[in-house]
Amino acid sequence: MSKASTLFHLCHTPSTTSLLGTSKFPRGLYMLPGWKVYPTLYFCKSVQTTTYEVVNASYVPTAQTKEEKEIKDKSSAKLDTVGAFQKLPMVMPSVDILYSALKKAKRVSPTQGITNIAKRERNRGAKQLDALMKELAVPLRTYLEDFPKKKYLHPYERSLVELTLGDGNYEEVLGRVNALRKNVVSVGKEHASLCAKSLTKREAEERLSEGMKKIEEIFSCEGKAVDALLHIAKTLRAMPVVDLETPTLCLVGAPNVGKSSLVRILSTGKPEVCNYPFTTRGILMGHIVFNYQNFQVTDTPGLLKRCDEDRNNLEKLTLAVLSHLPTAILYVHDLSGECGTSPSDQFVIYKEIKERFADHLWLDVVSKCDLLHKSPVVFVTDDDNPDHVELARYRKLGPDGAIHVSVKSEAGLSELKVRVHELLTSQMAKISSQESNQENLVIT
Repeated sequence: MSKASTLFHLCHTPSTTSLLGTSKFPRGLYMLPGWKVYPTLYFCKSVQTTTYEVVNASYVPTAQTKEEKEIKDKSSAKLDTVGAFQKLPMVMPSVDILYSALKKAKRVSPTQGITNIAKRERNRGAKQLDALMKELAVPLRTYLEDFPKKKYLHPYERSLVELTLGDGNYEEVLGRVNALRKNVVSVGKEHASLCAKSLTKREAEERLSEGMKKIEEIFSCEGKAVDALLHIAKTLRAMPVVDLETPTLCLVGAPNVGKSSLVRILSTGKPEVCNYPFTTRGILMGHIVFNYQNFQVTDTPGLLKRCDEDRNNLEKLTLAVLSHLPTAILYVHDLSGECGTSPSDQFVIYKEIKERFADHLWLDVVSKCDLLHKSPVVFVTDDDNPDHVELARYRKLGPDGAIHVSVKSEAGLSELKVRVHELLTSQMAKISSQESNQENLVIT
């Protein structure tokens, strides 16, 4: 019988015969009246599944493992939330890590039952070197796993890392810690292998001592990376926690216009209040409670009249808060001449910020109204163009609809608190509306 006819016969064999091999029916073909049988070849292949994504209205196959999908889901979740700094691990000083590792490694005893002295000694040496290597490498690996990658941080927290620590410093320190871990593992394995190949007890002891000394020397020399990571953890963990779902009021203005004083009046925040520019050297957070509702207040560093390329890191922190957090803006103006920034410069800064963040809810406040004179203050650097009607009005009264307040005489503070409450209530409604729109987009 030819191969083709054999294959044809197998294809038409009853299932009871092919599967159980105990069919009681006679062999041969089975045909029903009126049916035609055509020879068919069957080939079986393993089934492969492929995932697809829609690109330009077309299905494009994407190879994605389960681990990659979990990482992607995890990273996307991180991008939508803040609070990564409060989850940073507690980093031990490099001296403490080394001391603890040496102490634990020296306690390791050889495997029981080895009677040969040389074998027992090289077993002890190899085990102690391996233990020292692991006691040093495991904490470093844990730090590298628990410190988030900057690209997975919320844009606000990413800006804080860059502006507080310096651009690239965060990744550079983590890279040094990883290099130290790899070096310790490499040297530890090498010397443990050499110790395990020792021929005599004395040779095993010498190689153990040499390996211990080498690993200790490496960690002592390169352990500064761990101390730098400890400093980074302390700095980032001290950053104020911002809740994206809680309405936030951000006080903005030129340096020394009275933002910190208003934060003290409006919230639980206690920023430093001094009569010199850039008193606020970071983002300070306070809280307000109105009718059992909790709101957030941030005090930001002052802005000067200059382009973004020339701004210092403190000014960039203010812009980062406005750019990446859903805040309502309380813009503070000082027309008394005490802040050091001329009213015309404040006017230019105000117009720029107002135009850039026009989508934010807004409230203008003129502070130190008890110091205002009947005639407006004019600086030497002021633009004294009489045709500039808006600037002339700004020097006298500030922006249209601005509230005039004085922390010293308490003038206008009651009205300010009422308007702030209304502003934050509107901000809460705005946040709720945005969340509802996002949920509807997800559903559709």
